Amino acid sequence: MSSVLHPAAPGQDPVNELARPSVRYRPISSHLAITPPVSVVIPAMNEAENLPYVFKTLPDWIHEVVLVDGNSTDGTVEVARDLWPGVKVVQQLGTGKGDALISGFAACTGDIVVMVDADGSADGQEIVSYVSALVSGADFAKGSRFANGGGTDDMTGIRKLGNRVLCAAVNAKFGARYTDLCYGYNAFWKHCLDEIALDCTGFEIETLMNIRVVKAGLRVQEVPSHEYLRIHGVSNLRAVRDGLRVLRVILKEKGVRRAARRRPAAIGVTTARGGVS
Repeated sequence: MSSVLHPAAPGQDPVNELARPSVRYRPISSHLAITPPVSVVIPAMNEAENLPYVFKTLPDWIHEVVLVDGNSTDGTVEVARDLWPGVKVVQQLGTGKGDALISGFAACTGDIVVMVDADGSADGQEIVSYVSALVSGADFAKGSRFANGGGTDDMTGIRKLGNRVLCAAVNAKFGARYTDLCYGYNAFWKHCLDEIALDCTGFEIETLMNIRVVKAGLRVQEVPSHEYLRIHGVSNLRAVRDGLRVLRVILKEKGVRRAARRRPAAIGVTTARGGVS
């Protein structure tokens, strides 16, 4: 792919590059700029209290924020518009996180799509690591709480065990090398959607995406991420119920040929600073 992170030349400010009519640079720091537009998709239902924390961490160089509203009654949309005046609001017609994400993806105009939860558990400053993985050659940048440099404040022992078992099942059946499975902080080039048909409505969409990118032969790179506690409210996630839905997805999906399993599903792990190890 031709879109890359561009370091500024000595003494050159990448902000000035924005004046060039032929290339659209988005400054990330005084020494780094990016060309591909980045869309951030945030599915939300009654998350008005959490959105200030979510939007506060989003970098100002992203191209757009797409908020998918699940018929909120607490002013979620109004708060989002106050915090990010240019936010694109999509009214969810169906139900479930998977349905919301699919609706959000369809509304994105950026080349890169980033999935961020609305409960304040994700740090938007990590987006640069995801984008770095993508412009360095990955098709899908998969967040991992258990890769070196990642972590979680929000998983009970039973959820960790369930995630480990389900992750092992996906690795064995589909030839992946994942360290984490049920995590919603991911990023990908939008064209990947043409190769991974998404047809589920619940929390299991994250697992479905992880499986289908491997089956499609896309280049996957794990990015260490830290998951924080939900700030306000109660999660709709139910460990047993949603764990069973994830298991059904794994069992339903056809495995990959043995020859295909020899090809690594991941091309490395991005470090917290955006490099590759």
